[in-house]
Amino acid sequence: MNMEKIETIIKEFSTKRDWEKFHNPKNLSMALSVEASELVEIFQWLDLEQSQNLSSDKKEHAKEEIADIAVYLIRICMKLDINLEEAIIEKMKKNEKKYPLFDKDGNKIEYGKKK
Repeated sequence: MNMEKIETIIKEFSTKRDWEKFHNPKNLSMALSVEASELVEIFQWLDLEQSQNLSSDKKEHAKEEIADIAVYLIRICMKLDINLEEAIIEKMKKNEKKYPLFDKDGNKIEYGKKK
C-alpha cells in the first residue's frame, strides 16, 4: 500500500469539502467507531459458516465498511502524526512478549484451547 498516495487522496477529498474543521482526533475516533459498528452489523446474525461465505453483495458491503474504517484510521494517524506502519510493528513486538510461544518451562503455549 502506498501510504503517501492514500494520505494525499484522503487529504484532498477532505480539504475540497471543507471538512478539516471537523477532522479532529475526537470526531475521527467517533466516526471510526460508527464504521466499525457498521461492519459488525453485516455479521450480526450470521453463524460461523455464513460469516466465512458472504454473498457477493454482503462481501461488497463489508469491503466498503472496511475501507471507511481504514480511511478514518489513517486520518487519525495523520492528525496525531503517527506512522501507522511503525505503530503496527511496535505493537506486534509488544504482542510477541505478551503472548509468547513458550512458557517459562519451554512448553508450547496453545492459545484458544480450553483448560
